[in-house]
Amino acid sequence: MAISLPRVPGPRDLVQWTFRTTTTLASVPGRLLALVEAVESVAARADELVGRTGRVVTAAEEAVAHSRRVIASVEAQVEAARPLLEFVEEFSQHEMQAAIKLVDELPRLSRHLTEDVMPILTTLDHVGPDLHELLSVVNDVRQAILGVPGFEFLRRRGEDKDEKRED
Repeated sequence: MAISLPRVPGPRDLVQWTFRTTTTLASVPGRLLALVEAVESVAARADELVGRTGRVVTAAEEAVAHSRRVIASVEAQVEAARPLLEFVEEFSQHEMQAAIKLVDELPRLSRHLTEDVMPILTTLDHVGPDLHELLSVVNDVRQAILGVPGFEFLRRRGEDKDEKRED
């Protein structure tokens, strides 16, 4: 059985090892420089990311503040409208359709009130004295007719005919 002895490095091995070590050592500064540049690039991108994150956080905080203002406003409006909402819940489908139809007719109703009814109402102050004068004339005619001889007989006869028609 042969015993295998470890090989003792010779001068050739020593030169090869020295060459590899020297080559590796010579490449270390370049590799370190590339590594430092890569780290600087990563740091710059991290700084940019932190800046963008800060802007996003600021925008999110502004959006949350705006949302809170909107919610507060809507809550106030909903609370103010709560009695109306409870009243509307009691409407039947027919009543709701009638209310919608009425709202649809409001422009036409408004136009007629403005163009037709309001001019008539403005003339009522002129009609009042005319009505009083007409009533005075009718009262005078009534008194004149009552003064006609035989009118009482004609009136009773007309009342008798009215009673017969009612029976």
